[in-house]
Amino acid sequence: MTRIVHLSDLHFGRSLPELEAPLLTAVNRLAPDLTVISGDFTQRARRGQFAQARLFVEQIESETLSVPGNHDTPLDNLFLRMLKPFGRYKSDINHNLEPVFETDHLKAVGVNTVNRFAWQRGKVPERTISRLCREFGEAGERLRIAVMHHPLEHGPEVDKALMDGAGDALEGMSDCGADLVLSGHLHSGSVAPFSAVPGILFVQAGTGLSSRLRGEPNTFNVIEGGRDALSITLYGARDMSFEPIGADEFTRGPDGAWVKG
Repeated sequence: MTRIVHLSDLHFGRSLPELEAPLLTAVNRLAPDLTVISGDFTQRARRGQFAQARLFVEQIESETLSVPGNHDTPLDNLFLRMLKPFGRYKSDINHNLEPVFETDHLKAVGVNTVNRFAWQRGKVPERTISRLCREFGEAGERLRIAVMHHPLEHGPEVDKALMDGAGDALEGMSDCGADLVLSGHLHSGSVAPFSAVPGILFVQAGTGLSSRLRGEPNTFNVIEGGRDALSITLYGARDMSFEPIGADEFTRGPDGAWVKG
């Protein structure tokens, strides 16, 4: 059985230092096959913030897969954001903005959705679909996971603009046999099949360390299972530790859609 820890939106520079050790303890105790971090390592993409993020990631004992978030490009330095938007991220986190990780049971593909020309709103480049199809075409019966910072679908309570190309990306990933999309950005967690393509499960992570909370504690997700059945457990911060606070289970229906329960 595959086990994945899904963190997001650590926001060093506006994080809660007292939760760093409890979060690391919880992640390492779970001993996942992979720890995914879906962007926003920093608050303002400053060197000191990236140094903090690097030290945190170095203490994760499992393999990691990371993608940048919009906060990982400079907001207050337009010149740097246009010419070298990911320079500091590459130096401290990963030179590869779209890494791939695979085992005998899973294939996870990173997607960079950051748009340097629209700092808040993301974008799915057209080349992303062909790349994902190529990667997933080589995955066989392994669990197929796409990792990105910006969500591909918003609920009615979200007032942010959906990123460019989201609809086309979902259709393309459905055609390519994607099973799961992991994302962050909203500082709130949710799990459900995409309404447009119910054969792909949408797992949204809250914020692991940020002090900017939106109606829920600091959280992360634990995903376990395979292509036909998945469980997603939500871990939340309580009394200086992270403990399970909720769980959902999904199985494949006869039509290939994910069904809860």
